[in-house]
Amino acid sequence: MKTADSSFVPSCRKTKPGLVKKILGSACKEVRRAFYIIQEILSHIYKTLRLGYTALKRYIHFKYRRVDAAHFLWKYEGKCRNIHGHRWNVVAKIKSQELEQEGQTRGMVVDFGNLKNDLKVFCDYFDHSLIYETGSLKAETVAALQKEEFHLEEVSFRPTAENFAYYFYKKLTDSGYGVHCVEVYETPNNCAVYEEE
Repeated sequence: MKTADSSFVPSCRKTKPGLVKKILGSACKEVRRAFYIIQEILSHIYKTLRLGYTALKRYIHFKYRRVDAAHFLWKYEGKCRNIHGHRWNVVAKIKSQELEQEGQTRGMVVDFGNLKNDLKVFCDYFDHSLIYETGSLKAETVAALQKEEFHLEEVSFRPTAENFAYYFYKKLTDSGYGVHCVEVYETPNNCAVYEEE
């Protein structure tokens, strides 16, 4: 009887444990990557079907406007309860599945000029003002500030970046724009975004 040649013994018995671990680790990474890609594709398909889109393409058009204003957070425990200022940066992103096919705006999502002017009107309303929430200042305080001819703007909401993102989103939507989202930067590192499905 012939003895089996040791060179034909399955190689796993000779493989170093570190190499096996490396191979398995690499395989797991590929599986995770494939799972992530599949998850993203399914998520995109779900959103497409849910929203009734006929295509997966979308054009995004954005415009930016700056607002210098002061505010304070009523009943907030922290430094922001005091009057302080920000250079707010408002970024409006307009969406469309198709470009305009006729007229002056042919080949566009919207006219940059129109969007620029509308966003300017909404933002300039607050520029260089003190923005305060209804009920957060005493009537005599408001009267004194008005007597000094300070620019005051009263809002029905707490003047946070989140609420302003919603405010500008609704203003643009009510003006007929297909808004994808609005971003409001309170500082270069702090941003709030509002969007709807």
